[in-house]
Amino acid sequence: MSNILFFLKPKSEIAYIKVEDTLRQAIQKMEYHKYSSIPILNNEGKYVGTITEGDLLWGIKNKYNLSLKEAEYISITEIDRKLDYTAVRADANMEDLMLRAMDQNFVPVIDDQDNFIGIITRKDIIGYCYAKLNDVEEK
Repeated sequence: MSNILFFLKPKSEIAYIKVEDTLRQAIQKMEYHKYSSIPILNNEGKYVGTITEGDLLWGIKNKYNLSLKEAEYISITEIDRKLDYTAVRADANMEDLMLRAMDQNFVPVIDDQDNFIGIITRKDIIGYCYAKLNDVEEK
């Protein structure tokens, strides 16, 4: 069984937003990094949830009639989220990771203190499974 940390993209290498960030900041960060969803962390670095492009669009449509300039004054916590990606602990097994990745673009990873340490992308998991499948077929 593989250690899931092998797949981890560390916090230092990915973009995320904090709970005090504004709608404008979230939109700009997601656009710059070409993310369709992004983790949200609190001030202590703990994983709070995930916000998606859909959450942002529906929030703008349903709550606000605004310009990007006005979005500078709206906290990201004011936007309702449809669902949060479920995090796994760093010591999770591969089965847990794969089950989460079936429904999520990425899987947030937290340590035993609930601190966010990074993500594992669905793409990396599929690549690993593909390599394992090819390895088995070649034997």
